Amino acid sequence: MATENKNLSQYNKAELPNVAGSKFAIITSEWNNHITFNLRDGAKDTLIDLGANPDDITLHEVPGSFELIYGADKVAQTHPDLDGIIVVGCVIRGATAHFDYVCQGVTQGVKDLNIKHNMPIIFCVLTDENEQQSIDRSGGKHGNKGVEAGVAAVMMADMKKKLGK
Repeated sequence: MATENKNLSQYNKAELPNVAGSKFAIITSEWNNHITFNLRDGAKDTLIDLGANPDDITLHEVPGSFELIYGADKVAQTHPDLDGIIVVGCVIRGATAHFDYVCQGVTQGVKDLNIKHNMPIIFCVLTDENEQQSIDRSGGKHGNKGVEAGVAAVMMADMKKKLGK
């Protein structure tokens, strides 16, 4: 696993841009919410730590990870002034091929949204073999992947700002 022996919650604030005045949305899957809500909170707290005003961060929830695509598309269409969107989900392998179809669909869907919209859409969807791996990556022994998504959103919002809207 790529995150083995790494803490995803560590970043150097001095090396990252301040995003004061930037606007973000976080769209979170309610499925596996004991994991996804931790990821969402990690992303939101990171955005605030790096200068975003809490009032400039909107939170939305969708039923599952597959619905993140529609949710992000609608938010991007109705709020083109956003500097970035983070989609948060968790898909845990089960006994059927459902895992593969959901993971592939969500990955491709978020990729397509990044091409379609003039804003970065950050992928924070855990695709783990078991629940413990997801727990470990959502505030457990490997830190919180949501923090990493927050850092990525800040970096991409800064890139968007530097290159022009």
